[in-house]
Amino acid sequence: MCGAGTLPARMAAEARRQGWRVVAFAFADAPGLGAFAERVIPSRVTELGAVLQALHEQDVGAVLLGGKFWARDVLGARGADATFAGMAERAGGLTDVRILDVIVQTLAALGITLLDQREFLGDGLAAAGCWSTRAPTEEERRDVERGLRLARQAAEARIGQTVVLRQGAVTAVEALEGTTEAIRRGTALAGPGAVIVKAVASDHDYRFDTPVVGVESLAAAAAGRASVVAIEAGRVLVVDREASVRHADAAGIAFVGV
Repeated sequence: MCGAGTLPARMAAEARRQGWRVVAFAFADAPGLGAFAERVIPSRVTELGAVLQALHEQDVGAVLLGGKFWARDVLGARGADATFAGMAERAGGLTDVRILDVIVQTLAALGITLLDQREFLGDGLAAAGCWSTRAPTEEERRDVERGLRLARQAAEARIGQTVVLRQGAVTAVEALEGTTEAIRRGTALAGPGAVIVKAVASDHDYRFDTPVVGVESLAAAAAGRASVVAIEAGRVLVVDREASVRHADAAGIAFVGV
């Protein structure tokens, strides 16, 4: 089940390497899927009846979610089919936990297992350490420590996973807009020298989502003249790490796993 971005193709390639027969349901632009999938089926989140029927017809036994699915597409859904409406009613609210419960129950009724994404990410989950040429200063490290605590709290509350701060003052907390837009908003308020931190809830379910940062987020940090991008080690995926590090080094950003 493919959202936007390059991650679905990467995961499909790993699934195929492991011996899976891959059928891709493309809900957004996910370049490169055709190289690794036996079939690519264009899909819409508001037409879930057709998706479930295709899962049955393709004799699918396991589902792997990958890529970016936008909550605003669900919130702004118009003309949704009865299957979508029924699942939304059962969820009762658009929090990750409730949506995931309904997805798992719906797939289980079809005899389909929802897979943990980490098994298809290779070595992409970030280890602790500094990848950039520049390391954080002591003052920046204090902001990183505070940001990590706050980002975890926000993640636990199912608000978002990213905070932006400068000298202890929080200028943005991620919500529905996603990491990159939160970075743009926060750095615009903070001015040069902002510290960006992304963390994950302790009970985060990697079947549903793998938190990521990548080139787009680093480019936004550079455009906002941020000084540090820090992510929780072993819990956040760095997409295209080499290119992300190049963006960080070009902008003099300290890029670290903590």
